Amino acid sequence: QVQPMESGGGSVEAGGSLRLSCALSVSLSWSNCVAWFRQGIGEEREGVASITAGGAIVLYADSVKGRFTISQDNAKNTVYLQMNSLKPEDTGMYHCAVVADYCTQWTIVSLVNNWGQGTQVSVTS
Repeated sequence: QVQPMESGGGSVEAGGSLRLSCALSVSLSWSNCVAWFRQGIGEEREGVASITAGGAIVLYADSVKGRFTISQDNAKNTVYLQMNSLKPEDTGMYHCAVVADYCTQWTIVSLVNNWGQGTQVSVTS
């Protein structure tokens, strides 16, 4: 089973940037999809961005479009989330996971069964 390992979180001021990394324990095929999710205190976990290993499909939640960029380095089995222009509402625990091929229904949390420990992002105003 794939075991993701997230890193790169931290505390930044509003307007700042962070880059999260998601290291995977296995290589992925071009149709496999990796997604980033986040969960604030008292909130439900939500999908942030997703990408296929081949890079042909890239999807974002409306709340992060134009500010976040997801990318992959297949040679390193790693997926990144570059987060710019951070806002306090971006605060939360960020997780990555392998979701359905072609990122089908990627935002449905109940379909995910390979959660990592997550990495905390805190954005202060």
